[in-house]
Parts: sequence; C-alpha cells; structure tokens
Amino acid sequence: MNETMHAKLREVDFIQLQFADLFGRPKHIEVPSSEYEKVLDNEMMFDGSSIEGFASIEASDMYLKPDLSTWTIIESEPYRVGQFICDIALPNGEPFIGDPRSNLKRMLRKMESLGFDTFNFGAEPEFFLLEKDGSRHDDADYFDLAPFDKGEICRREITLSLQKLGFRIEASHHEVAPGQHEVDFQYSDALTTCDRLQLFKTVVKRVAAKYDLEATFMAKPFYGMNGSGMHANVSLFKEGDNMFYDEKSKEGLSDIAYQFIGGVLEHVYDFSAITNPTVNSYKRLVPGFEAPSYIAWSTSNRTALIRIPASRGLGTRIEVRSVDPMANPYLAMTVILAAGLAGIEKKALATHRVDANIFHMTPEEREASDIHTLPSDLDHALIALEKSELMKEALGESIHTAYLRLKRQEWDEYRTMVHDWERAMYRNY
Repeated sequence: MNETMHAKLREVDFIQLQFADLFGRPKHIEVPSSEYEKVLDNEMMFDGSSIEGFASIEASDMYLKPDLSTWTIIESEPYRVGQFICDIALPNGEPFIGDPRSNLKRMLRKMESLGFDTFNFGAEPEFFLLEKDGSRHDDADYFDLAPFDKGEICRREITLSLQKLGFRIEASHHEVAPGQHEVDFQYSDALTTCDRLQLFKTVVKRVAAKYDLEATFMAKPFYGMNGSGMHANVSLFKEGDNMFYDEKSKEGLSDIAYQFIGGVLEHVYDFSAITNPTVNSYKRLVPGFEAPSYIAWSTSNRTALIRIPASRGLGTRIEVRSVDPMANPYLAMTVILAAGLAGIEKKALATHRVDANIFHMTPEEREASDIHTLPSDLDHALIALEKSELMKEALGESIHTAYLRLKRQEWDEYRTMVHDWERAMYRNY
C-alpha cells in the first residue's frame, strides 16, 4: 500500500466511508483514523439487509471497498474528517451486483469493449432553498441579484465549500422559480461526476442548514412554478478525441453522435423510471415550465428532450434534459449510456428532429411529426421499465427487480392516499 496514503489517513481524526443506496441517497460509516489499516484492507463490514433494496437478512454481510482515488478531506474543524467513496463487495470479494456504483462500472466496461475509453458527464443540478417550514425563501427570478435573491450569500458559501473540496465551479445563479438556484461544476468522466454529485448534495444541504434554511432537490416543490432538473451533458471519447465531433459534418456531429441520439430517443420512455424516479418527478415533466415532455431532439430547441449545445470540438456533447436531481446518478448514467450504445450498435437513425417550439404545436401537428410523450406518471414509467429487456440487462436482474418492487410500493401508497386537493374538490358531493 502506498505509504503516502497511510500518512494521509493518519493525519485525520475520522474516516468516512460513503456509498449510495438503490435510490442514490448517500449512506456512510465513520471510523476513527486508528482503524485505517482495516479500512485499507477492505475489512469494513456492514449489514446490507438494513439498506432498502440491497439484500435479504439471510445474505446480509457486505464489505465497503474504498476507491482510493476518491480521498477527500470533507471537514477540518473542529475535527479533521476524510472521506472515501466506496464500492460494495460480498464476503468472497466479488462486487455486489446490487451496488449502483459497481453496476455503472460494469456498463463502462461494455463501453470499452466497443472501442471507447471515456464517457464524460456534466451535470446541471438545480435545487430550492426553503424556509424551515417548507415555504419559499424568496420571490426572485432568473439571474436576479440581492436583495431580491435572498440566497446569494448562502450560494457563495456553497461555492467556496465546494472549491475547498476540489470542485471547479464554473458559475452559480438564481434560477427561474422563487427560491430556486443552480451551481455548476466542471464535467468529468461519468463515475467521477456521479461521485461528486453525491458530495455536492451533501454540501448544499449542510451549508443551507447553517443559514437556517432547508435545501431540497425535489423535482417539483410548488404547483404552477418551474421544477428542478439536472440536465445531463454526455459525450464519448477515444484516445483523447471526442467521438461525437466531426469537423466535416455540416453540423459538426459524427455518425456516432446521431446514433447515440437515436438510441436515447428509442429507449428514453423505458428508462424514465430511473432518470425521473418519483411520483413528484412527473409533475415537472409537463408543458409550459421549460421541462421536456416530448421525445424529440434539436440542435438549439429547448423544448426538445435532447438538445445539442453550440460548442464543438472537444466540447461537443448531447444534453439529455429530462433527468431530474432526485435520480440516482449512477443508475441514470448507466441507462443513458446503455441506450446510447444500443443506438451505436444498431446504427440507429436520429429521427424526430424538431426545431420548432413543440409546446406551441397542436396535438395534430405533433402526431403528424410522430412526436411521442414521456410517461405521464410513475406507474406508466415502471410498466415500461419492467418490459424493457435492454434496461433489465443494463441494470442487472438484482437492481431491476428490487427497484421495481420498491417503486411500485411507492406508487401504490400514493395512489391510495387521499390528498387535500381531493377533499377540497369533492367533500361537498
């Protein structure tokens, strides 16, 4: 073992071992630094049956295997705390097939078998800052300044905290909805960006709490206002070259890019239960609030599900706009990559290009252009996920089965719940 790593671990007070559950929620075990050798020898065991969707009580022993490249000092005062992002292993040392991070690695290996070496991912996670009672923190609008933007100071501390953790912050600003914000950080390979997203969410929530606020990544906290998305900007590289770029093409896009687009459009309905994982997610995916609800693509049209930003060369990328920040990022990247690779393998055509404002089209015009919609609710999305052989293969049977079971429980609870709206609407009958 690298003596430098030994020294780093001896310099902290605590070591935090973080992993993601099936729904992407960060979980962790923390040990004093005196146990560092046990950590490095992959001897940190936990009860996997206690994590929803992981394993049965009869097969519960699991081990946290730290990815040494993810070492980060996450706190320095009053205690010095370092963190590893971990994979989950079984007692025999084999990766746990229900671990979302390990499953993304499996899909990346398939990508490599097809001749690519890097899948880049740039995330644009939006979030709301709320008062402790859940009400809106301000009434500001897009790009507003203080004093209208009451979250400016909190957002600055979020930015500085992330920079101390090694993030390269590109921009931050108030978003369209009251109390809504965005902090953008530099893209990286998909695994690294997913790891950073887990840390990003933790930092945002902790800093917000310092200002007596609550941060939420809920897709649609308020009726009649824009929801929060997490646009996913993705690209495939080989030996340093962006395989989505072709300087000889009229639009600067390669055949591989068009095929990837075609694959995503073909399978996006099937993977929506992953990228839009909750009942609330589908209340964002409605026309009129800048969120995509129609399955189409364009080079500039922001009403389409896929947009191609103007940058070319190394910056050529595909922006998948339907993803929301409630998604498990490891699973979201797994299914988007699986769909794109399927498109490349079958040389899919990037049909359904629409440069007009789809929200302004009549139903007849959309039908004539063969433009279909995303699932209208979680129930329809789960039905599509269950039927999709590609998604079952991409997620693996363990994740596919557990995810469907738990999300169906969530849908059934919502479906049978009686809500305030119903009482207000129908109690006089």
